[in-house]
Amino acid sequence: MTDAVLSSQAGSKGDLFRVLFEEHFDYVYRSLRRHGVHEADLEDVTHDVFLEVHRLIERFDTSRPAKPWLFAFAFRFASDYRRLGRHKVKLVDEVVAPAPERTDEPLARAEDRALFARALLELDEDQRAVFLLHDVDEVAVPEIAASLGIPLNTAYSRLRTAREAFSAAARRQRARQR
Repeated sequence: MTDAVLSSQAGSKGDLFRVLFEEHFDYVYRSLRRHGVHEADLEDVTHDVFLEVHRLIERFDTSRPAKPWLFAFAFRFASDYRRLGRHKVKLVDEVVAPAPERTDEPLARAEDRALFARALLELDEDQRAVFLLHDVDEVAVPEIAASLGIPLNTAYSRLRTAREAFSAAARRQRARQR
């Protein structure tokens, strides 16, 4: 559903929340996973994110895209989750999709996803947020800056340094695979 349709379908705050939840639950879940939330905790943390979204639903500007706004919640909750100390980021098994089939092509894709996940988790969390929003979710940098509450030039700088750091991390991960 497009954000324009979201805006037109969401009359009350309850309707708006329902539409956000139904249309973007998977997106928030994936965002939390990409930020290092353990598979066993993903449903609980996603639930917590949506509780906060519900609490602050009146702050959502229906004229703007929903994903960057929701991503900001996921980013903060994942950051808090990792800071708890009892959670150690597991790099491979929890970020990669189910076990690959026996042919070489699915195996290669699974290995690529694992490498991507490990390299992604090496990024600084601020860089990771901008990198994921821009290069994975295809959100424009001005929208990223507004959603994360950072200056536009800072967003561009974080994207540049995140890309450099990601490339270096991917090279290290490939070297470890050999």
